[in-house]
Amino acid sequence: MTEQTTNQSVGRLPVKDMLFYGFGAFANNLQAAASGGMMIVLNLAYGMNPALVGVVSAIPRLVDAISDPVMGYVSDHTRSRWGRRRPYIFGGILLAGLMFALMWQIPDQWTGERALFIYFLIFLIIFFLSYTVYATPWVALGYELTPDYHERSKLMGVQNFMGQIPFLVMAPWFLWFMELDVFGGMDKGASILGVVVAVLCISAGLIPAIFLRERFGDLGSEDAVERVSWLNAVGQEVGKFLFGFFETIKNRDFLKLAGATFLVFNGFQLIGAFQSYVIIYYVYAGDRDAGSLLLGVFGMVSSVATFIVIALTTFLSTRIGKKNTFYLMIGISMIGYLLKWVCYSTEYPHLILLTAALIPFGLGALFTLMPSMIADVCDEDELVTRERREGMYGSIFWWVVKLGMSLALLLGGILLQVTGFDVELPAQSDQTLFLLRLFDVIVPALASALSILLVMSYSITEERARGIRQELEARRGVI
Repeated sequence: MTEQTTNQSVGRLPVKDMLFYGFGAFANNLQAAASGGMMIVLNLAYGMNPALVGVVSAIPRLVDAISDPVMGYVSDHTRSRWGRRRPYIFGGILLAGLMFALMWQIPDQWTGERALFIYFLIFLIIFFLSYTVYATPWVALGYELTPDYHERSKLMGVQNFMGQIPFLVMAPWFLWFMELDVFGGMDKGASILGVVVAVLCISAGLIPAIFLRERFGDLGSEDAVERVSWLNAVGQEVGKFLFGFFETIKNRDFLKLAGATFLVFNGFQLIGAFQSYVIIYYVYAGDRDAGSLLLGVFGMVSSVATFIVIALTTFLSTRIGKKNTFYLMIGISMIGYLLKWVCYSTEYPHLILLTAALIPFGLGALFTLMPSMIADVCDEDELVTRERREGMYGSIFWWVVKLGMSLALLLGGILLQVTGFDVELPAQSDQTLFLLRLFDVIVPALASALSILLVMSYSITEERARGIRQELEARRGVI
């Protein structure tokens, strides 16, 4: 037995492999942060109607609803000398980076509002399709890199830590960078930033494709050779895809994890803007300068806390288990949300910073624990179906997250209208301020509580996960 096989048999994943996979998270999240954060240029630099900016940003996301699970299916059923995932990771990141860089090199003849809308719609659809080709196999690769219950938590902790860097450290500086005088205009700054982002994404995204090895690169289901034949009839392949899709969403443990993620993440997203309004109009009575400064400090504290929480989550999950860690972390974030009611203080404005250290316990832990638990679900699924469907599980999971984000943006605007908020007014009514505070506290706290109830019935314990692994290894040998 080779040294590599021995390492795999005990499930230990070298730190370097965790870092290699983490570079993929950096590339994945930098693409996400930049594709959203830079769209403001269309309004501020080119004068596009904000409603059109929203439409041109939303349409490509609708394409994801189809492309994500299709890519998951294709990746799961690919057989090549380079594996099931790595060829797509390699090619996808190259194409996505190229499309992103080209997208911001806007010709002068395309700067009219209608032309700009068409230009970006075309480029964004191609970009997001390329992004899917990269991201879906990359996510699936993480689920299968190690069979060990605790090593999976460590791996997801490392990737989540590295993946937060684009969102928490880099994205807040995008607007500042694009407005630097040296570029001679925000549009020129965007063209430079687009290239910088593309180079960073390609450089980081190629690392997992080049340096990682797949555990199931040449292992498929019993009829895998037939399944991956590209000469099969389209109708037959569609039938197989639909069968696999519905088999995946029938898995109750997976649905509980996806539902819990939907609740925690989108409970936060739903009222994401409310905190800014409360701080500016309630805490500082309409003083935007003072409110913006406190919001900036709040963001810095939250960023530092998030990195600490990821490390703490990884440590605790190997000591007290994934479910117990989830309860603890989500519970602490709930305390943070509830404390907002008393920490929104006109007398002591900086008291709100206490919640900035507590609320990140939810989101910081969420995307460390959930991928690790879904990897356990994939093992259970193989035991039942004799197939490895990490790609399908990963694509549907992230599709649920994306769908939730879209719904949260829509419902958040409706909820803001319910409060009676009017941006034209220098001061908001007492009822509006009360409702803003109430929704900002109750919505994410209630969503977090419901997520705990869902996870309580999640059935894969550490003992069961180890039993599943032993059965799988006995069936197919140690991989």
